[in-house]
Amino acid sequence: MKIIIEPNYEAISARAAADLLAMISKKESPLLCTASGDSPKGIYRHLAQKIKQENIDICKWKFVGLDEWMGMNASVEGSCRFHLDRDLFGPLGVKESSICFFDGKATDPQQEARRTDQFIEAHGGIEVAIVGLGMNGHVGMNEPGTDPDLHSHIAEIDPLTASVGQKYFTQKTTLSHGLTLGIASLLEARQVFLVVSGEKKAAMVRQVIEGPVSPEIPASLLRRHSNFFIYLDQPASGLIQPTDL
Repeated sequence: MKIIIEPNYEAISARAAADLLAMISKKESPLLCTASGDSPKGIYRHLAQKIKQENIDICKWKFVGLDEWMGMNASVEGSCRFHLDRDLFGPLGVKESSICFFDGKATDPQQEARRTDQFIEAHGGIEVAIVGLGMNGHVGMNEPGTDPDLHSHIAEIDPLTASVGQKYFTQKTTLSHGLTLGIASLLEARQVFLVVSGEKKAAMVRQVIEGPVSPEIPASLLRRHSNFFIYLDQPASGLIQPTDL
């Protein structure tokens, strides 16, 4: 586990984007796992800027979405895919054929899970997984108590996650289930970037870093990964002990 702290959200986003490019720029066809949400979108903005400035060819890059709300896909404003189209895939001009994303409207969600796992396997595994941290310690839609041995699966959404998730929608929306990569999927990635911003996440950051490794705090399970990088702005890092750094 490596902890990187920068003064503010812009600085941590720029640092993570630079580190990401340094890791994958020499890879011919890297597969990136991308989360939606407020925490990683700064990384995507800096990543798009650097790719354009440095004229980096990404035509062979592949992308797999971390998760999606059940009953939603790119056609639904507020969906995970909607946000990633706006924040990453659109600015980078990524071809649809290079993206694997859960379709929450699919008639067979189990097949969606299998299709996603097959895509990851067919493209040599995830090079870097970019994830955020939920207020209850979830990562992706792996809620507290989720079996850590699962790969892609149907998730039951915790009430706190459903409540916080309302911010992505213009009207009250039922958020009861989702499709997500599992903790096992993330632990099989070559690197994992956990990006956290804001004082409101500081108490959970402390539990993830200093507390027991437990399915009750799903993000803590990522400490089992040998290449686990935690990117924090100063407010999010406020409660961790100096000995953790």
